[in-house]
Amino acid sequence: MKHRRHFSAILCFVLAGMGMAQTQSVAQETSPQFKRLDRNRDGKLTDDEFSGPLFRRIDTNKDGVVSAEEDQAFTRRAGRGPAAAVTTSVQAELDLPYAGTDNPRQTLDLYLPKTRQDDKPLPVVVFIHGGGWQNGDKRGGYRTISPLVESGQYIGVSVGYRLSGEAIWPAQIHDCKAAIRWLRGNAKRYNLDPDKIGVTGTSAGGHLVAMLGTAGDVSELEGTLGNHLSHSSSVSCVVDQYGPTDLLSMGGWHDDANSPESKLVGGTLQENKKAARNASPISYVSKNDPPFLIIHGTADPVVPFDQSEQLHEAFSKAGVESMLVPVQGGGHGRFSSPEVAKRMQQFFDKHLLSKEVTISSDPIPQRSNNSK
Repeated sequence: MKHRRHFSAILCFVLAGMGMAQTQSVAQETSPQFKRLDRNRDGKLTDDEFSGPLFRRIDTNKDGVVSAEEDQAFTRRAGRGPAAAVTTSVQAELDLPYAGTDNPRQTLDLYLPKTRQDDKPLPVVVFIHGGGWQNGDKRGGYRTISPLVESGQYIGVSVGYRLSGEAIWPAQIHDCKAAIRWLRGNAKRYNLDPDKIGVTGTSAGGHLVAMLGTAGDVSELEGTLGNHLSHSSSVSCVVDQYGPTDLLSMGGWHDDANSPESKLVGGTLQENKKAARNASPISYVSKNDPPFLIIHGTADPVVPFDQSEQLHEAFSKAGVESMLVPVQGGGHGRFSSPEVAKRMQQFFDKHLLSKEVTISSDPIPQRSNNSK
């Protein structure tokens, strides 16, 4: 059945990117992918609705049925495991409030190299997590930015933001912009370079970093959060990893009332087109946008690959420096090739450290043993 063939890919909604379910508290209801697969709405999933190794992992009591409780438990195990251990070469300052509030979602984690290559202010790479704007947690960002920080050449930051269950769009971009302004407002304190801030994010986080890149000069999306409103929220360069770019053209189940995109804007996309356009990075493309590196799996079943193709084409027409790197046969994140991380670092080295590097735009093959 179609459900069987695609379950592993759909479960990436739990394990990575759009659906990495990392919540602050115990899940109160089944995950979006559970509801989508539960076609008969009986509150459980059987092996005729999907099959494979993931079914056996989730079905912990081995009764041949995945219950709502097992779905919730698997979601928590997938997303709330301990964050990667911070190495001895990195100093971590966690849960720093950036918005002038006591909301734990409006905090960031700051990672500083204990040994810097020199005393000059360091450029910053900011990570924004995925999770369909309704799940996810900033703690997982350390895994992505730690190699950069450990090199002694970068400061790393992982940003939390309000999820759609708490506040709808544009709260998420207001939070991200406030975090960028906070970094500039604290540049001297942490000896960071306020003119060299790069961003990267996965899935929903890819969408938010793309918004930071294309809407850096859009005042109506700026918000009024925090104590550093005089500072810019623009960024120097963007690595967009398989993020949605045009919500109205995603189609299929994305148009459903319970889709992450519909929940983000507060209503069904096609009935709230103005809000959907307002939340689409492609709406703001202009010649003033910073350089972009876009990485996307060609077999992504969650965010269609053509979302990145559309954004890249829009950049090309506007004269913006943009590179689209397909991961050939790759799904929704969890790319197995180290070439992905290599090209990301080359991109940041070029645009934040002014290194003379050549970044290949050749497709990256996905290893066959990667099922997520």
